[in-house]
Amino acid sequence: MYKAYKYRIYPTSEQETLLAKSFGCARWFWNYALNLCQETYKNTGKGLTRGCIQGLLPNLKKEFEWLKDPYSQCLQVVALNLSTAYKNFFDKRAMPPKFKSKQGRQSISYPQNVKFEDDYINLPKIGLVHCKLHRTFDGTIKTVTVSRNPDGKYFVSVLIDDGKAQVESVPIDKSVGLDVGLTHFVITSDGSKFDNPRFFIKHQRNLKRKQQKLSKKKKGSNNRIKARLKVAKVHSKIARCREDFLHKLSRKVVNENQVIAVENLNIKGMVRNHNLAKAISDVGWGMFLTMLKYKAESEGKIYIEIDRWFPSSKTCHVCLNRVGNLPLDVRAWTCKHCGTHHDRDVNAAINIRNEALRILALGTSASACGGGVSRSGKISVLLDAVPVETRSQHCTA
Repeated sequence: MYKAYKYRIYPTSEQETLLAKSFGCARWFWNYALNLCQETYKNTGKGLTRGCIQGLLPNLKKEFEWLKDPYSQCLQVVALNLSTAYKNFFDKRAMPPKFKSKQGRQSISYPQNVKFEDDYINLPKIGLVHCKLHRTFDGTIKTVTVSRNPDGKYFVSVLIDDGKAQVESVPIDKSVGLDVGLTHFVITSDGSKFDNPRFFIKHQRNLKRKQQKLSKKKKGSNNRIKARLKVAKVHSKIARCREDFLHKLSRKVVNENQVIAVENLNIKGMVRNHNLAKAISDVGWGMFLTMLKYKAESEGKIYIEIDRWFPSSKTCHVCLNRVGNLPLDVRAWTCKHCGTHHDRDVNAAINIRNEALRILALGTSASACGGGVSRSGKISVLLDAVPVETRSQHCTA
């Protein structure tokens, strides 16, 4: 099983210069190869293979001597990453690859010849770099990626193969349905509500003040570089606070449950609403669901997504009666059939859990009332399950 570990590294000033040269060469080769792919496609209607892109390096190194500064395999990995980016684009899993800028996050990858020695990591052509090994790992190192964030911090991500087989499924003792929102970040089927921390709002005033100072600096000056670094540090602070909150909450949910059911949300479509785009981007639903998925799968637990068209909010979980219309400003409603008073979000979480358990019991990929609607964006993991059931027995439409 593959696992990734991320550590903070502290290069010296000389090593920072060497890393900056490596980042620049890798970025230049990416942009050069991407431009060549685009021009080739315009002229011939065909793209370039990974081998063709890698075959450009010998002649380029003769023409541009500075391409010999970084470790040779770092540039070869650029060709692999570019071909993978195009494959993900044609498989409709990502947007087309874009040109890289020196202002954003910088990274290079080492496919081999990287060793850890006590509190140091030995990088080819860089040497021993001090590394904060806050936890150890056992396995074979597959790839090591060195990155520099816009705030000036360096990290190393280590992909290892521990040689262990896939974790066996654990017995199902407890299941939970999760409904995400903006007022409350997560509402569970057992009635628990976790408030939305709104980290961007908390740091917005500080960010605004530093962005205003940045806008007044002369372009190309050292003061502008310093001001840009201060802005980047605020953004980094917000991202780290959000990531810490999501890690802790996802770990709590995975530890306490064996089945975790969520909705397959079209987040990219939701942020097109200009009134809610800022709040939805700040809350981090997509990152939270990703964390839930890989943490559950690594422990043999079940992570299941319910179709976004499943009427979880409008269906009474007691009698399965469905109301015709339920505006977003209505946070509680009473079922006219059985008289049960529902909290909108808790009722939705319960319905999500019940639908997930129904799917697991039947071994089907169908979700209620969603069979005839085309899906765009993120593909649900339910599509891999068999056999296929066309409709739910509770569907009335």
